[in-house]
Amino acid sequence: MRPGPLRFGWLRPVGLILAAPLIAGALWSCGSTPATPSLAPEPPATGSTPSGSGPISTLRMVAGNRLIGTAVALPQLQTDTGYQEVLAREFNAVTPENALKWGPVEPAQGTFDWSGADEIVAFAQAHGQKVRGHTLVWHNQLPGWLSGGTFTSAQLGEILKNHIATEVGRYAGKIYAWDVVNEPFADDGTWRDTIWLRGLGQGYVADALRWARAADPIAKLYINDYDNEGINAKSDAMYELVKSLKAQGVPLDGVGIQAHYDLAKPFPSDIAANLRRFADLGLEVAFTELDARFQLPATESALAQQATYYGQTVSACLAVSACVGVTVWGFTDKYSWVPFSFPGEGAACLYDENLVPKAAYGAVLAALTARTP
Repeated sequence: MRPGPLRFGWLRPVGLILAAPLIAGALWSCGSTPATPSLAPEPPATGSTPSGSGPISTLRMVAGNRLIGTAVALPQLQTDTGYQEVLAREFNAVTPENALKWGPVEPAQGTFDWSGADEIVAFAQAHGQKVRGHTLVWHNQLPGWLSGGTFTSAQLGEILKNHIATEVGRYAGKIYAWDVVNEPFADDGTWRDTIWLRGLGQGYVADALRWARAADPIAKLYINDYDNEGINAKSDAMYELVKSLKAQGVPLDGVGIQAHYDLAKPFPSDIAANLRRFADLGLEVAFTELDARFQLPATESALAQQATYYGQTVSACLAVSACVGVTVWGFTDKYSWVPFSFPGEGAACLYDENLVPKAAYGAVLAALTARTP
């Protein structure tokens, strides 16, 4: 997830997540093992048009063999029944927005809290949805004991290895794919200066992927980043990295493209070509955090442009067989991260604050419906 100009403003919901009460019976105890979910989606219910004029297809009904997912955060999953209904009806995949990040999961060294992630996974199991794990290695949302600690390279490596082994191992067979390394590159395509790069060097990426594979031999392993939708310095850096990793035999299955669009910038015209060059390396690709923000208040022209961005992104994915799906970074403006990080901007999601589908929803539905089987 791309932090905005207020680098940690969007983290406000995390405190709510950690403090929110849990729905009785919605998760298993931390000491027990959850049941393995079916990866085949349940037949979804039909939706209805905003005017109530009759039944229409839902996104997951027309997605075919592609994933159409959304980020999910607490406490809305626990308290908002309308949110729950749309989530279950429209999407065949979910990504815990914050609940699998290092800060919530391992707030003290060696002490793990799975409550939030367990609840999201349980919801997904109950509704025939796949789960994408986000994220194991990132420079943000680290607990203070880690970000403020003083460790040798060997100690830091052991800390990272243990965290990956514990988290991936817990959900082995229950999470279909992991964003193992998130945002390794700076905006100009150079390596991002992080605790991991400083302490472990560039080899931390390969090590993290190997440790994740050892913990779950089945899960798909991804490297994920933003502003790499088209062919540019950042996507070039990603391309060279993953080509090198594949040549070394490092376990890597895919590249995640976040797709946090700013409507003040043009839509990348070479997005399909970018997807294909990664596919040509034998990798999957996926849009992992799609949204499209603009300066408020919303206008009809802005909403129409937003719909175009959403529709073109889904169509680009459908045009490349190796593109396995699209995940939106939250589906309703009611809970969007955008206003926290980009003051004055927002309305970035498929649904408005009242859970009414916007033109963007229609564009995604149309693109999925028009796909070639």
